[in-house]
Amino acid sequence: MTSKSGQSSTAGSPLAPGWLEVPADLNALHEPLWAAGVERNSDGELTIEGLTVSELQRQYGTPLFVLSETDFRARARAFSDAFNDAFADICGGVDVYYAGKSFLCTSVVRWVEEEGLRLDTASGGELAVAARAGIPGADVALHGNNKSDGEIHRALDMQLGRIVVDSLDELDRVAAIAANRGDTAKVMLRLTPGVHAHTHEFIATAHEDQKFGLSMAGDSTEKAGLSAAEEAVAAAVRHGSIDLLGLHCHIGSQIFEPDGFALAAEKLLDFLAAMQTKYSIVLPELDLGGGYGIAYTPVDTPRPAAEIAQAMAAVVRSKCAALGISAPRISIEPGRAIVGSTTFTLYEVGTLKTVRVDSPGAGGDVTHPRRYVSVDGGMSDNPRPVLYDADYSAILASRASDAAPQLSRVVGKHCESGDIVVRDVYLPKDVAAGDLLAVPGTGAYCWALSSNYNYLARPGVVAVRDGSARLIVRGETEEDLLNRDMGV
Repeated sequence: MTSKSGQSSTAGSPLAPGWLEVPADLNALHEPLWAAGVERNSDGELTIEGLTVSELQRQYGTPLFVLSETDFRARARAFSDAFNDAFADICGGVDVYYAGKSFLCTSVVRWVEEEGLRLDTASGGELAVAARAGIPGADVALHGNNKSDGEIHRALDMQLGRIVVDSLDELDRVAAIAANRGDTAKVMLRLTPGVHAHTHEFIATAHEDQKFGLSMAGDSTEKAGLSAAEEAVAAAVRHGSIDLLGLHCHIGSQIFEPDGFALAAEKLLDFLAAMQTKYSIVLPELDLGGGYGIAYTPVDTPRPAAEIAQAMAAVVRSKCAALGISAPRISIEPGRAIVGSTTFTLYEVGTLKTVRVDSPGAGGDVTHPRRYVSVDGGMSDNPRPVLYDADYSAILASRASDAAPQLSRVVGKHCESGDIVVRDVYLPKDVAAGDLLAVPGTGAYCWALSSNYNYLARPGVVAVRDGSARLIVRGETEEDLLNRDMGV
């Protein structure tokens, strides 16, 4: 069998996972994995809006996060447009909060504001970024299961549009701090609706046995017949310093199907209607969270924003009609779905090593080769594979190749055997030291989770727009690391 490039296709390695196929063309780009504007030039080198990866390496070094500002803005607009269109006749549109925890810096906050989105934060540090960027406090939300008193004071100082309260204890603290200041805190209650989205256990956040949210189960408090969620509603109504805006939930991350979102919306609308009747209140807002998945490998099939929006709108429309209530204002919190695919990480190849691995065969164990391709970063710039067993893809970026495919494992330079960037990928057999590799889909939760393990400096982030690149986050230097060492 011959591929489109004329290179010969070979059978897959028995060591490869079942989902991983041998690419027909190792030089081809699987479009859903990459930002718009990423392609190969006539020399076979990867480019973004015409800029070659070798140019980017010369100017900024590697590892390097390369982010398309053009694509970020387009994805932000796509979510806003899709959900506003779908909900226009239900509640007049949707408030889209970009989940800053996925990737945040002052430039991103400004893009978010300029594209008409709001900002979701989860710490005092993220609030500091928001403040420096100049976004109005009314367009900012604060999450977190363990907000400090200082963070609550900062939220009130900035006059945030919402504080998402995560527990009964926190509700009382927010109320007391606001009352002592003579302020009123605008509050959403985060509920756990018990919806188990199809996702990795460590990033499924709506089941009962976890740190987030107020349980909707009837036996979740010592008060007979009251769930923690209802007890929080009753307490919020009693507090004169609390303006209870509505309810919030988040059912998980990297979710491809709309069913979980629909079920969560139904459960929260039932609860909202019951609370409005029982406590004679109006809860004008309902936040259905985020968690929309992206493609990390060719087998991932994320839903378009418009498809998710229409499915969720249909449920909200029919459920509100059945309950006989006015629809609350809906908000959502995409983060990964906006920034994830806008970015690839650029690495330089160093050491290569091929090992022999035993694999069960018909006549007993058979050994097969697995090649380890070491790069100049690793788990310090992308800990998701070791944290979540996350899969990624990679391509040879500095040139095209007609060499045969070889099963490879892209690994970092840290003193950990689990320091794996891409667990399984077919790369050309002639990959060599000095080549550049690009790993797509690293915009979310890579730089944000990065560390200085083994005293590696964290990489910089370059934004590309209209064919030009600029640093939006400077890469660290060894001097930066040593400046914090007090030497005593």
